[in-house]
Amino acid sequence: MALTISELGRSAGVGVETVRFYQRRGLLTDPRPSRTGGAAGRRHYGEDDLRRLRFIRSAQRAGFSLDEIARLIELDRDNDRVTAQAMARERIAELDARIAELEASRDALTRLAKDCAGGGKGPCPILAAFDGLRA
Repeated sequence: MALTISELGRSAGVGVETVRFYQRRGLLTDPRPSRTGGAAGRRHYGEDDLRRLRFIRSAQRAGFSLDEIARLIELDRDNDRVTAQAMARERIAELDARIAELEASRDALTRLAKDCAGGGKGPCPILAAFDGLRA
């Protein structure tokens, strides 16, 4: 399989500039022959490049920064599963904390929505609650 940069990006759901950005960051290789000592030419990507690009996107969705993703790639190259596992566990703890925060926000908003639906006089409790947050 030989993909152009646009085909690679399209296959992973990203734009060409995103692929180039990841190359500049060292997350993806630049396969142009001129980069490897050959004549200038078009980039041609393979299955490994597509797999790496999909990994980067998935790791970003999981909340890893680009620096952390670079570290994970390095750990994979070094077969350092212990450190990779520690990074994953740390990210899981961060996600759990964020989920708890979101659940608390949802519960508070649910209570406010019920109070607002109850009618009554004066401003809606939702608007009053958010207005109080601005202070």
